[in-house]
Amino acid sequence: MLQTGGIMENIIINLRDTIWSLPMIMLCIGAGLLFSLSTRFLQVRYLKEMIRQITTSKSSDAGISPFQSLVLSLSGRLGTGNIAGVATALVFGGPGALFWMWVIAFLGAGSAFAESTLGQIYKTKDAGGYRGGPAHYIEKGTGARWFAVLFSIVSLLAYTMFMPGLQANTITSSMESAFGIPPVIMGLMMVVALIFIIKGGIKGFARFSELVIPVMSIGYLLFAWIIIAINFRQIPEIFILIISSAFGTEELFAGMVGSALSYGIRRGVFSTEAGMGSQVSASAAAETDHPAKQGLVQAFSIYIDTFIVNTSTGFMILLTGMFNVISPTGEVIVNNLPHLHDSGADYTIYAIDSVFTGWGSIITAISIFLFAFTIFVSHYYIAETNLMYITRGKQTPTMVFALQAFFLLTIFQGSIASSEMAWAMADIGVGVSVWLNLIAILLLYKPVMLCFKDYEEQYIQGKEPVFNSKSVGIKNAHFWENKRRKS
Repeated sequence: MLQTGGIMENIIINLRDTIWSLPMIMLCIGAGLLFSLSTRFLQVRYLKEMIRQITTSKSSDAGISPFQSLVLSLSGRLGTGNIAGVATALVFGGPGALFWMWVIAFLGAGSAFAESTLGQIYKTKDAGGYRGGPAHYIEKGTGARWFAVLFSIVSLLAYTMFMPGLQANTITSSMESAFGIPPVIMGLMMVVALIFIIKGGIKGFARFSELVIPVMSIGYLLFAWIIIAINFRQIPEIFILIISSAFGTEELFAGMVGSALSYGIRRGVFSTEAGMGSQVSASAAAETDHPAKQGLVQAFSIYIDTFIVNTSTGFMILLTGMFNVISPTGEVIVNNLPHLHDSGADYTIYAIDSVFTGWGSIITAISIFLFAFTIFVSHYYIAETNLMYITRGKQTPTMVFALQAFFLLTIFQGSIASSEMAWAMADIGVGVSVWLNLIAILLLYKPVMLCFKDYEEQYIQGKEPVFNSKSVGIKNAHFWENKRRKS
């Protein structure tokens, strides 16, 4: 448990813990398991097809390409959760937390497929291109406008008030440690840079992500893989430690099974954002001729986030021994770095420093800056999409300016806030969004499966699947209905 001072901090921490209690864990696992079983684990069977869809499909005047959609969604998935979040999970959940990250990512690929497919089914087209998201499929799929508006309001608050502050806080603290840049100065620099990027719209967001995401991911992973390779003889031992800790058979961590499960799933969902509905907007913006194709693309992004980036961070920290473990009662079970407590990014710094002496803080700071900064782009686009839904696309320049100003103010405020509060606020924003969105996609199980079965039937027949909402039996898919009439 984080140590807090003050009534408000305690309220926020308790609210966070309530949201992420056992019912949330059961909901995340249950939804992912349902869609995985119903599609006979498409995340395994269609792995080759996922890669093909990313590399062969093109953009259009209205829609971005599946690859651009992938990197745009990865700009939201890849962030501080992959560096500081993984380390925090190891501190409070023990090595077993990494195992539960794998579990929720594997099952979460099923949830990601469902929500992204729904985003495509119920997307709309306006002057700026394709738009879509949970609010769109909630209203059109369930007919519950109030539910859709509620989700949009929650998302608007989550992506302008609760979540951007964490990314900003992690950037400024790491930059101060590495280069001595004061948080206030770094916060102002980020705000100025974002002003120019925000003006570029969805096409600008996609181009920015397409350039930055591959470079930053490969650069960070190269350092991690070198460290893992140097310590490769310990990999079997660490793997056994992760599995035994996850199920409590490792004596040292026998009392931390619940914490491993809770923190593994919490940080896993925070990192992948599977089931949150957050990356549905990026999915809906893509050009495709069948919704399930984009669902497959987004399912693959979960693999990149967790099985590649998160696992690399986790193994790097565990193999170098640069971690502490704190029990739910506050007892320090593992104390390899006595001067550190819950500062996640610092564990990554020490892990890198163990091989690249003196470079840990620099490499981590640059990686965090690039990972977290791209998330700002994704968060703003999600917030703007939800504002457009609430106002039915009739928002005024004043409203857009107010949204941008509030978003940038939150980033600046987060730059100088405490890391404890930043993580707690982000967990609340994520948690409420997950609750609402998972309920929505469970209610829309039928259109997801109708769409998937239509895709699979055509695919098995050797055809290039093309979607016809009327023949499939899905109502209110207005974009696809109009597309069919025009063709």
